[in-house]
Amino acid sequence: MRKILNYLFEHKALNRQEAEEVMTNIAGGKYSEPEIAAFITVYLMRSITVEEISGFRNALLNLCLRTDLSEFDTIDVCGTGGDNKETFNISTLTAFVLAGAGIRVAKHGNYGVTSACGSSNIMEHFGYKFSTDPGKLKKELEKAGLCFLHAPLFNPAMKTVAPVRRALKVKTFFNMLGPTVNPSLPKRQLVGVYSLELARLYNYLYQETDISYAIVHSLDGYDEVSLTSPFRYIYNGAEQILSPADLKFETFQPVDLKSGKNIPDSAEIFINILEGKGTPAQNSVVIANAQLAIRCCFPDKTHHECRSIAEDSLFNRKALNSFKILLKMQP
Repeated sequence: MRKILNYLFEHKALNRQEAEEVMTNIAGGKYSEPEIAAFITVYLMRSITVEEISGFRNALLNLCLRTDLSEFDTIDVCGTGGDNKETFNISTLTAFVLAGAGIRVAKHGNYGVTSACGSSNIMEHFGYKFSTDPGKLKKELEKAGLCFLHAPLFNPAMKTVAPVRRALKVKTFFNMLGPTVNPSLPKRQLVGVYSLELARLYNYLYQETDISYAIVHSLDGYDEVSLTSPFRYIYNGAEQILSPADLKFETFQPVDLKSGKNIPDSAEIFINILEGKGTPAQNSVVIANAQLAIRCCFPDKTHHECRSIAEDSLFNRKALNSFKILLKMQP
């Protein structure tokens, strides 16, 4: 690792093969926590390259516990995190709106690192049991329309670096990688990213795949469609800037999207939204993200049609029903 660090400290970059090798060694426990922290810190001081992020991603996918859910034609809805905006659990709620609409979701997630309550925290709080059992996951997809893939169980590298990430408490390139390494390899994906630069990198990355994808970044820094500002929307390579008004939504204030101060508070917001007690801002943000995810599944539908599907799922309690069914299935 010393040789690699000295190389990187000279403002040089790894090629794809070198990046893959380093990540493989990290997952294999070949480096100490201080060495991993030093390596991570390099990418807090300079931008990651397409070659590097591709190599890291390849290593994680090669090492992960693959789970074949292809028979369900799933989608994932996942943000990078790391935007330090402390929003409520928008992507997880979006996932249940999709499930309620009859779209099968293989939701990839983790505990919060830069936020108080990540998707794994919220699912665990309500009693969801993390598992790698394909039988359990497939049954959940069949009955509830959603299964949850807790990242550390499926990827050894995520588990290896977890103590370092918790200690640093800042966004790292592992935030960048999270959405790209779903172990079930869904063919559809809505990804939220925390910067325009990362949106560009993801666009290059996903163009090398056969995934139908949308990448979103709100220009005021959110890793989702926040409806607090215009946002960059990249749909299968085509880029545009959209405003909330373009999607027929109001513009809201950042305070309208705040999460709870802890997991129980965040869980209360979560269930209130599913039960139809959400504020106009909370409901709108969930629906906006859901409609863009739905379009990844139905590219021939208009934004208005996709919005109607999302509203029907949330407001007619179909998303809540999927949530309740999923929890009842837990051992």
